[in-house]
Amino acid sequence: MNKEASVLERYSEGAQEQQPELCCPVDYDRSLLALLPQEIIEKDYGCGDPSRYVKEGDVVLDLGSGSGKICYMAAQLTGEAGRVIGVDMNDDMLDLARKYKPEMAKKLGSDRVEFLKGQIQDLALDLTATEAYLANHPVTDFRSLSEFKAWQEKQRREKPLIPSDSIDLVVSNCVLNLVDDQEKQQMIEEIFRVTKPGGRIAISDIVSDEPSPESMKTDPELWSGCISGAMTEQAFLQAFIDAGFAAVKLDKWGNEPWRTVEGIEFRAVTVTACKPENSKCLDYGHAVVYRGPFREVHDDEGHVFPRGERIAVCERSYRLLMGGFYADQFIGIAPRKQSSPRAWCHPSGTRRSPAETKGGRHEGSTSDASCC
Repeated sequence: MNKEASVLERYSEGAQEQQPELCCPVDYDRSLLALLPQEIIEKDYGCGDPSRYVKEGDVVLDLGSGSGKICYMAAQLTGEAGRVIGVDMNDDMLDLARKYKPEMAKKLGSDRVEFLKGQIQDLALDLTATEAYLANHPVTDFRSLSEFKAWQEKQRREKPLIPSDSIDLVVSNCVLNLVDDQEKQQMIEEIFRVTKPGGRIAISDIVSDEPSPESMKTDPELWSGCISGAMTEQAFLQAFIDAGFAAVKLDKWGNEPWRTVEGIEFRAVTVTACKPENSKCLDYGHAVVYRGPFREVHDDEGHVFPRGERIAVCERSYRLLMGGFYADQFIGIAPRKQSSPRAWCHPSGTRRSPAETKGGRHEGSTSDASCC
């Protein structure tokens, strides 16, 4: 079975005629939907609402943007200072989304949404440029194939579709499961590549409680229907951790399975995370206090935070922990007067004495959804 071909065919049909079986019930913000053409709403297929994580001024990337619904919702939240990029590989869906660009630009007050043709597992390669190259340089033998591969690598390097470290928020709504299993980790590494240090992700997708057997994976109806390509709950989270993301969290969890096939439960979830800053780890005298309720917690970098203890952290870790996704878990204590920066060499779990932190600025929880 050619999985990519089955996905293209299924979603081309979805662009022509509404396919209710491709989407889960989702409670979208009706005030954001009010601005959208009905055709975009009817022919959008998803399992969550990642638009709720958008902040004013964000550069947002929507993976598998389909009819453009999430893009046009996000554009209302970014304001004129932000912009939204949708990436999809399906021409029919791209045509549908672009059909309403002039109308939506007028409603939004500016043209801040664009739709690009690409594969979400290879966000560096521009498929529109690729098709133009192939039209002028058909691949007919090994030499022309080698030249095509060399051209692709040059394009990725010199003219990437989505540049590295360029996106404030990456969102997606039920498309990661449509990518072949052999390319899923590459896809998540691509998400990490394009996200800015300090940027965030909000990925709504379908996960399973058990692995799907090969007999289900080779069923084109189940694969293109966002079922058999779903990763397990644990594997989905671990893939983002392995790529380098921090604060990886199951922020939304479907109480009821969307579907149960051969005894396997498939449910909608939304995973949030952020990309840590790549600055040096320097000690300026910061501390954090883990609020509880657990006796202690461990982060993905091996740090330990016992409940109620003033734990020494470097400035980079401090910004990460107090920036949003962790903020309601910790009390931050910024030094009253910053010491000269010292290379971080404290063992995990090192306490700051009260004498070191007296008079420091205390920071509590915040509703701000930023990361680092």
